[in-house]
Amino acid sequence: MKIRFTKMQAYGNPYIYIDAIHQNITNENELARFVSDKHFGVGSDGMVMICPSEKCDFRMRIFNPDGSEAEMCGNALRSTSKYVYDYGLTSKEDITIETIGGVQRVHLFVEDKKAVNICADIGEPRFSKQQIPVQTQLDEFVDQPVAVLDKTMNLSSLSWGNPHTVSFIDDVDSFDVEGYGKAIECNLELFPQKTNVTFAQVVNRDYIKIREWERNCGETIGCGTGCCTAAVFAMRLGMCNRKVTVHQIGGDLTVEWDEKTNHVFMTGPSHIIFESEIDTDDMQYMV
Repeated sequence: MKIRFTKMQAYGNPYIYIDAIHQNITNENELARFVSDKHFGVGSDGMVMICPSEKCDFRMRIFNPDGSEAEMCGNALRSTSKYVYDYGLTSKEDITIETIGGVQRVHLFVEDKKAVNICADIGEPRFSKQQIPVQTQLDEFVDQPVAVLDKTMNLSSLSWGNPHTVSFIDDVDSFDVEGYGKAIECNLELFPQKTNVTFAQVVNRDYIKIREWERNCGETIGCGTGCCTAAVFAMRLGMCNRKVTVHQIGGDLTVEWDEKTNHVFMTGPSHIIFESEIDTDDMQYMV
């Protein structure tokens, strides 16, 4: 059986997107491993299935390259929104999407019948240690000094349905992201489920630069949720304004914190890389 898919990228995290409304998808975990290891998904961060939902317009299921199901990804959310509009699954410009991390709300900016910019409300940041896989005696894990290799680094963590940790440093361009990213990710005494790590440099009150270490994957060209994590903590610590531009390798995103709702909005484009088919008969030859 052949399954149509689209590879998309939203200034970071490229995923394989599959319409699971009009195509019958089985063995999702095996398919996710196959896509990442054996087919056009090489170099992607995983697979996204767009499914029906009883409480939202759509349901987004996201899978890691190892086949395990993940919680939520801001860039995957934005590309999913572009997919459902550009491919005619909806004509709505305001969309609700169900994820394990909760209900997400997205507004599309449309030109020539294509979504060219996406504003995603990724919800309320969760600071409580009860909702973050962090082992600490404090109610919140915010700006805590932690020994990492040869440094003592201040780490702050929260969850958007998936754990993210940020450390503010002086110069992200020359920083050893791999060395310190691995050390923080694999500190299982603090992060029993591992964590994504954002290294952020506050250039001024309107501009932040980040580099992102994705757990189980390595450094990425960008992560929307990592951008929001850096911005939220910079705002919370009084380092930047409530609306800020965040630069990552893949491009700039705008992050805004609505103080009335405590929700965080991320705005930026997404684009299609290519489309093709997966022949699931080949999955039997996986090693």
